[in-house]
Amino acid sequence: LLSATSLAQLGRQVVDNAGDLGDRGLDEDKLMMADTFRLFASEVVQPLAQDIHRNNMIIPDEILSGVRELGCFGLSVPERYGGLLPDNQEDSLGMIVVTEELSRASLGGAGSLITRPEIMARALMEGGTEDQKRYWLPRIADGEPLCGIAITEPDYGSDVASARLKATRNQEGWLLNGSKTWSTFAGKSGVLLTLARTDPDLSLGHRGLTLFMVEKPAFDGEEFSFEQEGGGILTGQAIPTVGYRGMHSFSLFFDDFFVPASHVVGEGQGIGKGFYYTMRGFMGGRIQTAARACGVMQAGFEAALKYACDRKVFGQPVADYQLTLVKIAKMAMYLGASRQFTYKVGRMMDEGGGAIDSSLVKLLTCKLSEWLTREAMQIHGGMGYAEETNASRYWLDARVLSIFEGTEETLALKVVGRNLIGQAS
Repeated sequence: LLSATSLAQLGRQVVDNAGDLGDRGLDEDKLMMADTFRLFASEVVQPLAQDIHRNNMIIPDEILSGVRELGCFGLSVPERYGGLLPDNQEDSLGMIVVTEELSRASLGGAGSLITRPEIMARALMEGGTEDQKRYWLPRIADGEPLCGIAITEPDYGSDVASARLKATRNQEGWLLNGSKTWSTFAGKSGVLLTLARTDPDLSLGHRGLTLFMVEKPAFDGEEFSFEQEGGGILTGQAIPTVGYRGMHSFSLFFDDFFVPASHVVGEGQGIGKGFYYTMRGFMGGRIQTAARACGVMQAGFEAALKYACDRKVFGQPVADYQLTLVKIAKMAMYLGASRQFTYKVGRMMDEGGGAIDSSLVKLLTCKLSEWLTREAMQIHGGMGYAEETNASRYWLDARVLSIFEGTEETLALKVVGRNLIGQAS
């Protein structure tokens, strides 16, 4: 282990280099992507970030229109369907770079915008019919409509296979009855990727689940109600949260809400396969969450470094104290390691691997983001606890990362741990 003296020396080097951690190991194309989205995030997102957080605003149109113009929503859609992804290739690393830069400016205001389109696009590419791909994917790429995901239920969070939202077949399609919760951006979205139970036999578990494309009007407020001509109703209520503001996460209630048979992902062949299509989408969501953690860590690191250099305590800058330098050194190490691990898994996914590693990197980076942003608050002293400083927002936003896209307990026990035991046996 490094001694406090060695860590302080490393921290001094970080301070002297103004927080520059060196080469990120990206090629020219990815560096250009990073530069482009860092500029957009700095000029458009960052000036709005505190207002979004403190006033619990919905994401402003200035951000949404800018993200559309930059093609963000099409990053996971193949070129043949109107997106930016080269046909028959993956570009998880490109998505990671973009997500990291947007999250650095605001996790809730921009950093999560491209995750839901990616999950939906991956699910459609995995199980959708050719007609469904041709209809939905160009629209996803254009950002019209915006996308939401309705998977989690009040009694079943990470236990996706136990979902209970009931889908009952009628002559023209399906009627949905039940509830979902933590459906992020559901109000503003025009289509919800919704997992429902089409077979009432609960012993079938995940084999009784089917994935639906549920269309609805877009709403700006924190609650909405939509009644179909046939009498079906979908209502939504935003859940107040301490952080991750801008997207608004909703509780949803379906009452005989009609979905045509053509909106079943995979149509007839997709009945009972919704769980598998969902998991294909979530694989991308977990690596994107690791990227979000890296972006929030970068923001916290920069804020802590600046404050430590500017603020004087007992006649000298906070950054001159050994304890502060040790913290700065650890921040730099954890940030650099998290970023490179995330990039590595992204490259693995682009080569067809990384299924378990995407869960592992999410576990690590999200936990480290909590530690780093807490220490950033601590370096700010009392001002770190004030709403007016960014440091408190970074910590509040970081806290959600270990919860959504698979809780750390579920990923550790059910995904990573189970896989490691299987390999050893």
